[in-house]
Amino acid sequence: MSYKMIVLDLDDTLLRDDQTISERTKNALLMAQEAGVKVVLASGRPTFGMRGIAIELKLDQFGSYLLAFNGSKIIDCKTDEEKYSRTLSPETAHKLYDLSKREGVGILTYKEDAIIVEEPNEFAEIESMLTGLPVEVVPSFKEAVTEPVVKALMLKEADRLVEVEKKLQGELEGELSVMRSKPYFLEFTEQGVTKGASLDYLIKPLGIRPEEVIAIGDSYNDLTMIEFAGLGVAMGNAPQDIKDKSDYITASNMEDGVAEVVEKFVLKELSLI
Repeated sequence: MSYKMIVLDLDDTLLRDDQTISERTKNALLMAQEAGVKVVLASGRPTFGMRGIAIELKLDQFGSYLLAFNGSKIIDCKTDEEKYSRTLSPETAHKLYDLSKREGVGILTYKEDAIIVEEPNEFAEIESMLTGLPVEVVPSFKEAVTEPVVKALMLKEADRLVEVEKKLQGELEGELSVMRSKPYFLEFTEQGVTKGASLDYLIKPLGIRPEEVIAIGDSYNDLTMIEFAGLGVAMGNAPQDIKDKSDYITASNMEDGVAEVVEKFVLKELSLI
């Protein structure tokens, strides 16, 4: 199979634990792009938190795309144009705030280029570190959120958040997409918005078929694109239930797992290595 697109999650997949890309991985992805293969970044991160990585991989020069906010936005790296955008209404964000209070968990959303929280917490600081966005503590979450937002995150230790996820997936079924991106992040987007759905939207006008796509990820918000792609790859550091639903399991993010896939399934097939 000749693959035409490689879709990559960022945290714990493309990025090492120190938030860098290894030279081996970077070189493999640049070689793939020089051979005409599209490299797309797909993350729960906001667009701002993805741009630096996109520039490092020269996605603007090669004319590629970002799937930001878990697929709620598709950005053309060359023009910075939004090709696709889905949001939550203020009323929905307020409802999620009420549910977070009921369940005793934190909540954040995004307003312009800031993370909005009513109560500061360690998990919001982690999101700030990952995205580069500042945390803005507001007196009232509901009063601060008066316009549509791209997504909201509920925040808590992993064991408790698993319980909240199961409960709210049932309660909000048919209304919102609910999934964990990290053990302590539970994400809410518009119903039907996932990385897999946005990937499907992206490839059709490009003339790329699902079987010509490689998708690589490590977490539950990556599962839709892993299952959608012709070659769905789980990182070695992914949970076992993600691995069980993947076509191939590569090495961990600390062991150049992405490079292994690109070299084996793209560069070797093109006789570039």
